Amino acid sequence: MKKMKIAISKQMVIAIMAIILLAILTGCSSAAQSSEAEKERTKRPILIQGPMPIEAENFAERLENVEIEQSGSTFEFHIGTVDGYPVIVSKTGKGMENTAAATAIAIEKYNPVAIINQGTSGGHDPALNVFDIVLGERTVNIGSMKTGDRAEGEGIEATEWKPMDVMASEGSAGEDPNAEKARYYEGDTELLAAANRVKDSYTQGKVVEGTIGSADVWNNEVDRIHWFHENYGTSVEEMESASSAMISKAYDVPFLAIRILSNNKTNEGAYNPETAAANQEYVYKVVQEYIAALEK
Repeated sequence: MKKMKIAISKQMVIAIMAIILLAILTGCSSAAQSSEAEKERTKRPILIQGPMPIEAENFAERLENVEIEQSGSTFEFHIGTVDGYPVIVSKTGKGMENTAAATAIAIEKYNPVAIINQGTSGGHDPALNVFDIVLGERTVNIGSMKTGDRAEGEGIEATEWKPMDVMASEGSAGEDPNAEKARYYEGDTELLAAANRVKDSYTQGKVVEGTIGSADVWNNEVDRIHWFHENYGTSVEEMESASSAMISKAYDVPFLAIRILSNNKTNEGAYNPETAAANQEYVYKVVQEYIAALEK
């Protein structure tokens, strides 16, 4: 059998090499795109909490690519993105128990990189006005207390009540003298830094660092409010942040509370519901700043 000689021109060689190179580049591009997509999927989300609809819906409406998930009859999670980064807005419901449960559920389900609990609050500091914002340098439970030992007929003396740290002992906190102190949860330094970097963009009031007090109690007695301000150092009070801070600490998740004054009885600052939207607008900028820091 005669062997056939196949002549391959220079042009054919170049064409074959071009096809091979294109295939390699296409494969590399697909791998890079796949890797980038996988990276996007594995980013841990930022969790934003708001107790009532008025304190969460403005932020939720600004999310992109939104899906809504429900847990139980109370807890709603709006899952979306801000500037391409995953962000979840959680409507926790009011109160310490609801917020603690919503926080634990969110951490277990979504593994957030950070948590911001935000919403409205009542002023404790006479120097603060409606629309001022307090960044939670620390939060504290002002409803966890031990009363004085008084027999029947000896009356009630609320100013003698002592703080009780239920996390201080595995035994009875009421019998442990080491538990007779307030437990403060420090705000995450990186979240605080991001919040401070954008505070000049907020023009409806001051933005200050302070202490946020939480309890399932609504204090309307001005003397009682002054007592908390003097003894706990509270700037404002509300009903959620300290419980979220406690659960966040248990899971080692960075946490910050951001609360706007919707009223202040210490200086006759009247309630204004528009503060809820103003706070969410500011928190949105904090989240954008924090995302920029994470992406670096």
